Amino acid sequence: MSDAPRTMFEKIWDRHRVLEREDGQTLLYVDRHLMHDGGAVAFDVLRKRGLKPRAPDRIFTVPDHYVPTDSRRLEDMRDPRHRELVEKLAQNTAEHGIRNFGLGDPNQGIVHVIGPETGLSQPGMVMVCGDSHTSTHGALGALAFGIGSTEVAHVLATQTLWQRKPKTMRITVEGQLGPGVSAKDVILAIIAEIGAAGATGHVIEYAGSAITGLSMEGRLTLCNMSIEAGGRAGMVAPDETTFAYLAGRTYAPEDWEAAVERWRALPSDPGAPFDAEVTLDGGAIEPMVTWGNSPEDALPIGGVVPGPEAGADAERREMMARMLDYMGLTPGTRLDGLPVDRVFIGSCTNSRIEDLRAAAAVARGRKVAEGVEAWVVPGSEPVKRQAEAEGLHEVFRAAGFAWREPGCSMCLGVNGDTAAPGTRVASTSNRNFMGRQGPGARTHLVSPAMAAAAAVSGHFTDVRRLMAETI
Repeated sequence: MSDAPRTMFEKIWDRHRVLEREDGQTLLYVDRHLMHDGGAVAFDVLRKRGLKPRAPDRIFTVPDHYVPTDSRRLEDMRDPRHRELVEKLAQNTAEHGIRNFGLGDPNQGIVHVIGPETGLSQPGMVMVCGDSHTSTHGALGALAFGIGSTEVAHVLATQTLWQRKPKTMRITVEGQLGPGVSAKDVILAIIAEIGAAGATGHVIEYAGSAITGLSMEGRLTLCNMSIEAGGRAGMVAPDETTFAYLAGRTYAPEDWEAAVERWRALPSDPGAPFDAEVTLDGGAIEPMVTWGNSPEDALPIGGVVPGPEAGADAERREMMARMLDYMGLTPGTRLDGLPVDRVFIGSCTNSRIEDLRAAAAVARGRKVAEGVEAWVVPGSEPVKRQAEAEGLHEVFRAAGFAWREPGCSMCLGVNGDTAAPGTRVASTSNRNFMGRQGPGARTHLVSPAMAAAAAVSGHFTDVRRLMAETI
């Protein structure tokens, strides 16, 4: 093998390469296959072909997309088709000896939350899941990406996956983040800078002092939205923060010292070439709010809604006009002061304990504004237990927030948790597409602290102003 410096991505790719085809496709070995309730039908595909899962001990499942967040009872699922998916997942995993974190399990939650917190997600792994936000696990130095339903069945049967090798991009964010600025603001600023297609065909490696200064939970938020920049995956090199986070977790390696030694060799070599480089000033990033129907349509809270004439070409101008009409916005409107109807704090982007602490710090001693419906949905049972042990649920309830059960909830709204048409939602999720949170729902992406600030103010506002106030 060449002694040329390699990126972290290349090191992981090379180690998992089984064989290559003449058409450029590479067969990769998969270390962890995560599945949610939407992937339950993949077992039917195997059964019809007379196949069984190749490596049951490397497959882990959890119902999260379709489960109710107002109850833990399967019979409370309103849609019988969704209930069947959850039941089939439990039946199939029991049949094949696969670990299923089902309803009632003390570790049940959103698949991209429970992976890291149980220690299933580890540096150097190739991880896949039938969900685009699998990039989340790259925060621990894994190569993790979402796959389609056909690919889910292929991995289930073979524990391998055909992939075309992507290019590499390094996004460096230097400097110290200011008060009230979180990882969510960093990734929204990045996407606003490079665009929703800016990293298409690339695996992103995030670097720089502002990135290494993030907690593991902040890095998970950052990598979670890599797909929103068009990236195939997002990664952060493992370091002492990573090792401290993983130590002692249920699925952490038994040969811990040997594992850490391997992980220390993963970061990109000095001088390793990237196909693209982007640099941002972390100190210049402010609390962000999206105004349109793509995460790239984001501005600092002090910004104003742009008009279609700001579009770079006719196609973009037409798209902006459609977005403004859908969002019910007028060019020149200040984001600070824009009224909200609903607030959703949750999703695989922002439902971890640090996210809930940040939101509770803003909610404490305040009240949800009249006419606003606000929900907090923990990302997992362990997050919920930890939050309750810290009394965060009481802070939220006293302020007027609903305290829900773990699940994907309003992030994509397939389980009945939706907003009414025309409702303006401050959401900590990752997507703001038309209809994402319900037909006609108007979604604005923000950080947990900014969402809490919107809830208690009744409108979007600069959370730094509330942080400076004494209650």
